[in-house]
Amino acid sequence: MTAQNATVSNVHAIERRTPPPAVPEYVSHREDVTEIGKLSAEAMVKEYEATAQEIEAMGEIVRDMVQRCEQIAASASTMLQDVKTTAMRYRKEGKRMFNEIEACSNVTEEVRRTCENFRDKIAAKGSESAP
Repeated sequence: MTAQNATVSNVHAIERRTPPPAVPEYVSHREDVTEIGKLSAEAMVKEYEATAQEIEAMGEIVRDMVQRCEQIAASASTMLQDVKTTAMRYRKEGKRMFNEIEACSNVTEEVRRTCENFRDKIAAKGSESAP
């Protein structure tokens, strides 16, 4: 036996012990395709299917991001309402302080006028009693 014959005689047919992996349900083999064609088509569709599953996984991440954005938007809407309410309260308090200061100013003006009138009366009585 030559070395070439020895190599050839050591080659044996490989027995399939595991069933071939199933192809995705959206494809099926045609009957007139060779075994090589079937294997090639299976390998190709499995790569596409794996990629499609990765795309779907990415879609789940995007869906989670959308939910988070919706939560943030809802929270921001609540915060915006709080901001508007706080601004309204500040305006109301500013108006109250404005009115209070003006009222105090009026009272102060009235006290000043009363004091001036009283001073003028005292001065007038003082000049009447002076010889």
